[in-house]
Parts: sequence; C-alpha cells; structure tokens
Amino acid sequence: MTAGGGTGQLPRTPLLDWSSFAGSRRLPGVHSIDDIADNCLTTSGRAAIYLALLQLRLSPGSLVLIPSYHCPTMVAPVILAGLRVAYFGIRADGLPQLGTIDAATAGRAKAMLVSHYFGLARSLREVRQWCDARQIALIEDCAHCYFGSAGERPVGTWGDFATASLSKFFPVPEGGVLASAMRPIVSPHLTPQGLRAELKAWADVLESAVTFGRLAGTRWLLAGLFALKNRIHRTRAAQPLEESTAPPDMMLACDMARIKRTPASTAVALQKLLPRGRIIARRRANYAAYARHFRQIEGAFPLYPHLADDAVPYVFPLWVNDADRVYHSLRALALPVFRWDRIWPDTPVLADDVGPSWSQHVLQLLCHQDLSEADVARTALATLALLSSEGQTPAGGAGQK
Repeated sequence: MTAGGGTGQLPRTPLLDWSSFAGSRRLPGVHSIDDIADNCLTTSGRAAIYLALLQLRLSPGSLVLIPSYHCPTMVAPVILAGLRVAYFGIRADGLPQLGTIDAATAGRAKAMLVSHYFGLARSLREVRQWCDARQIALIEDCAHCYFGSAGERPVGTWGDFATASLSKFFPVPEGGVLASAMRPIVSPHLTPQGLRAELKAWADVLESAVTFGRLAGTRWLLAGLFALKNRIHRTRAAQPLEESTAPPDMMLACDMARIKRTPASTAVALQKLLPRGRIIARRRANYAAYARHFRQIEGAFPLYPHLADDAVPYVFPLWVNDADRVYHSLRALALPVFRWDRIWPDTPVLADDVGPSWSQHVLQLLCHQDLSEADVARTALATLALLSSEGQTPAGGAGQK
C-alpha cells in the first residue's frame, strides 16, 4: 500500500504511527532546538516570531529587516506587532546579502529576521557581527531547521531569539518554539485552548494517520472520534479563501488569530514523547534519495546536492528552468511539493539578490520521515518525466549551482 493508504495522495506532513515511538531518543552529535534551555512552546512558528518581537519591546513603527525570499507568515507577525518592514537580498548560499541594505536603512533597523532555508543551516557569524555593530537584534528563524549545527554553533544559538516550527518535523496539528541562548524569555501571557479545540487537535492527528494507512487496527475504534471532530468543524462557518497577494488578504491567509494561545496539548505531549532518531535518519535518507534521482538532468539541478554531516532537511530544493509548468503539473498530481511564490507585494527588486529567482524557480520537495523510499521515487520520477516531456521552455537564470 502507498503512503496514501489507498487515497493515491502522499502526505504533506509527518504522520503519527506506531513506528513514531520507535528508535533512539536522539542521535549523538546532532543538536536540536530542544537543547536550548530557555524556551517556550507556541501555536506556530509565526506565533514564535510575533512573541520574539514582543520580547524585544520595540517602539511602535520600528524597522525590522526581512529576507526577500520569504513565506508571508514571516512578514505578517511584524505587521501585526505594529512594526515596519524593510527587505534585504540573499546570496546563493541562502545567507543575507548584506550589501543590499543601505546605511540609512541599517541605521534605522532594530531587528533582523534571518532564515535557515530548507533545513540546511549556515553559520551566522558574519550576520551576528554585522547586527552587533549596529545594535540590531537578530531573530534566527529555524522553521525549516529544528536540528543540526549552524557552522560553529548549534542551530538556534546565533540569534538573540530563535523561532521554530513543530508541525514541520513532528506529527502534530500545530506548534512552534520560541527559544533563546542569549536572553531570558519573559513568559508570554497566552490564553489556554478550549476543550473543543483540544479535542479537535487530537482528532486531527489521529484522522490524518488513519487516512494515510497508519495506526493499523484502530480505524473502527476512532470512527466516533472522527465524527465528533467533523461536527465541530461544521459549526465553523469559515469559507475557503482564494489566494490573493493583496496585503489584507495575505494577512488573513496567514491565520494570525491564534498566536496568543497556548499550543494544543497534543503538540506538547508528542513533542516531549517522540524519539528523534527516526525523524533525523529518515529525512536524511529521503534527501539522499532525491539527490540520486536528480544527479544529472536536463532543465533542473539540486541547489545543494550534499548534506552536512548533522544536517536534517525539511525539503529537497530543486531549481527548475521551466518551473511554472512542472510545478503546477506536480501539484495537479497531488505530490508533496511547494514553492514560495507568494511574496509580500512591496518586496523590492535588489541587485545581486537570488530571492526573486528562487521564488520562481526553486521547487521544495518534501522529504519528511513519513514518506517512504517508494514515495520519494514516485515524486522524483514524475518530476523527471515532466522535465523530459515536450513543451519545456527554459527560463534562463539557472545560475546558482
């Protein structure tokens, strides 16, 4: 049976299964956000960014530096906190292109958000020194990078604050982490979840698992719980939103309404209970499998074909020349791939910035622990078939190898 449990689809997020509880608690030499002693759990990575900004106690309207290559959920917390955004470019290695920040902007900036893209952490020594020289607080965005080392330091320990996402690495419906190796975290005032939300969160985890063929032998037992969850869901009159790049619509799509709530108990419990060894090993194996499939191909190339010894990837980033055609075809096949093509509308075009080309050409192929070797092969072979099919129109700029 495929990972879709007969649905034909592949899971886009980790799934709870009996195997989730197997394996070592952690792997020697692989650091984790968990290792940072001063931390608190949040409902999401974007909630963690928002709470990090509140910890800094910035004056209203203060300037925050954001990378040009971003998910809208990196910008929305800044705006919600009553702060202003300025953008910087990124280099081919994913680090900030500091030369794209003029002196006047740097002089006004009070904070800077820097991401470890794709789960492949980089040293932030240069960025840390640049921020210190200008008294700019550094927020280390580890949404893609729960594990590993960022050069000379463990991931999450370069920033004044670090933020991370649980749901990208664990089989939980929500969850984020705010951590700091440099500053004490003032306990945020978060509103507890209601009983209805708690029940729905547990039901969501279990229903996703059963839908994709996990937790064998439990379908009959859980049928009543799923029915309760679906009744709760139907009481909410939310209508699906069409994608839009207008700032109010993008803000709404970022779902910032729950950032001041405590995370669901299912996220707290599973984050504490589940071993890390399988998560780490399976993600590395899936990344390596993608690298083998895309070793030598026409019309595409891996941004980073090799993993560092302790890197634990979130996705496999693949540059594709004819990206629109390939991406939309893969999405139509319900394969686990996405791209960051919805950037905030006022993002400028900056010299020597790879951000705009990445937004267009870099496909992010998920490689989480609950995709099997066969699932990875299915996604890779579908991509290769599209790359070799007629109608390919290379888009140029295939440069950052």
